[in-house]
Amino acid sequence: MSDETPSTPALGDPAAAPLTAGVPAPAAKVSGVELAKIASNYLLGDIPQELVDGAPGFGKASIHLLKNHGTYQQDDRETRKAREGAKSLREISFMVRTRIPGGKMTAAQMLAEIDLGDELANGTVRLTTRQGIQHHGIVKGDLKATIQRINEIQLSTLAACGDVERNVMCCPAPLRNNPVRDQMQTMASRLAEHLAPQTRAYHEIWLTDSDTGEKTLAGGGSAGKEIEPIYGPTYLPRKFKTAFGLPEDNCVDIYANDLGFLVVHEAGKILGYNVLAGGGMGVTPSAAKTFPALAKRLGFVPEEDVLAIATAIVEVQRDFGNRSDRKVARLKYTIHTMGLENFRAKVEEYFGKPLLPCHPSDVHGFDDHIGWHEQGNGKFFYGLNVENGRILDTHKTQDSEKHAGDFRLKTALRQILKEIQPGVRITAHQSLLFTDLHITDRVRITEILHAHGVKTSEEISTLRRWSMACVALPTCSLAVAESERVLPGLIDSLEPEVAKLGLSNDAFTLRMTGCPNACARPYNCDIGIVGRTLGKYTIFLGGRLLGDRLNVIYKDVVPFDELCKEITAVLACYKAERTAAETLGDFCHRKGVDAVRVWADEWLAGARGHG
Repeated sequence: MSDETPSTPALGDPAAAPLTAGVPAPAAKVSGVELAKIASNYLLGDIPQELVDGAPGFGKASIHLLKNHGTYQQDDRETRKAREGAKSLREISFMVRTRIPGGKMTAAQMLAEIDLGDELANGTVRLTTRQGIQHHGIVKGDLKATIQRINEIQLSTLAACGDVERNVMCCPAPLRNNPVRDQMQTMASRLAEHLAPQTRAYHEIWLTDSDTGEKTLAGGGSAGKEIEPIYGPTYLPRKFKTAFGLPEDNCVDIYANDLGFLVVHEAGKILGYNVLAGGGMGVTPSAAKTFPALAKRLGFVPEEDVLAIATAIVEVQRDFGNRSDRKVARLKYTIHTMGLENFRAKVEEYFGKPLLPCHPSDVHGFDDHIGWHEQGNGKFFYGLNVENGRILDTHKTQDSEKHAGDFRLKTALRQILKEIQPGVRITAHQSLLFTDLHITDRVRITEILHAHGVKTSEEISTLRRWSMACVALPTCSLAVAESERVLPGLIDSLEPEVAKLGLSNDAFTLRMTGCPNACARPYNCDIGIVGRTLGKYTIFLGGRLLGDRLNVIYKDVVPFDELCKEITAVLACYKAERTAAETLGDFCHRKGVDAVRVWADEWLAGARGHG
């Protein structure tokens, strides 16, 4: 017989009584991760002792807690060594993620991150799709030094991962003397600070000199009120993502976030923000109850209420999110379970007043900020495309002739950062903006890039510019297929086909992930390619560059070697039957993927017949 009586409302049930500061109701069954958080004393747990115990990795509970500190325990799945009669040996290492609100950095900070990658990680740096930085291949003995060095340059890893508000995204364009952009970016920074965890465990573990591993008292306070006034002792049921964007520039994919603030502005003044809630891309293939979702338009708030409404939404998710099943613990499932109107009413209760209806303003433009732009103060910024966000040097022949020979992006960046000392911003498309440049820097930056075998943004194809991929194999434990390592080769194959069709100047988003968890946001783009199993993928069509529409499955279990011809056939259909000024995503949505599939299959059959 169950310990839980039938009258006890389930976690996430709108009829359930609000929980106290994130503590699950006594009768509720909670997941192992929740149990680890409950026992952790505000994310401390056994991390201090295990950090110095000589083992290559951490115990299960600590692995869960470490994510909130900004690090994942991983292993290189290609270097596992099998022993006779035993399980494979895992070569454990760690990914450390730097949280950078709005992607805004100095040249000195970026240089320090590159040096860190060389000295303590695997020699590369990776820009993320959420405007952060990741280092891979860090061994346990260097974990504390890595996190300390990131904090020494006035950045942090706290809440870059885990069941908390993660890196707050914001359009990074440095348009000076633009009060709308200035105020939005300032507000994003304020919210990031407001929602940052307050636990002292992070400082005690990583930023003190003690390596004794002795038990400390990181928590304290009564009932968690003084320590974590927003999160409580068990934090959120799942990760939580927030973004700030503009109707004319949705470069942060605002509809893909748990919480979105869309600026409403007129005549150079911010009137307030449309509040969006419940976006999220991740899916568990084995669980039909999971799904990607776009955020829903919740209401409008004036600028002075942004922190309060964000707090209310986070607290509702804290108290009503599912803490027993992490597969359905994101805010999108809380809203799905409660219903949008019940969710809005609960948010208004926590907010303390009714929400105003959304302003009609909505997304209608998207700028990746690549190339040269005037800042508005006599200076310029330059958007440098960084393919899949990977910053590295290589002298090896890579997957194609286009990538053969010298490619030393890392060294080129070092020279630009030291010599020119620009401001730096990371975009949501894994690329870099160099800010506050003089017109004379244009020639010099081009010279430095070319001297190191790096193409300028103007020299890459539109197709490559609008593509991105997640890390996937070999380090991501969730990956079932390749992504970052194979997308450049796929683009190489597609570029001549796109040129033959006369579509080289057409902008459409192509995103690839190694699994359905969707870190590169493949479910709201024009062409999504999602790992299905090793070497095989699902193709999605019908989203669009604006990011405000989900795509749908076009073909499933497609071998990698067939992706190029399948996509080419879709593009041929688009070229033949599109209307004037119609984008690829809008065309596929209008025609329907079934009709596109019939046309494309006939085109492929004809192409084979002529071959």
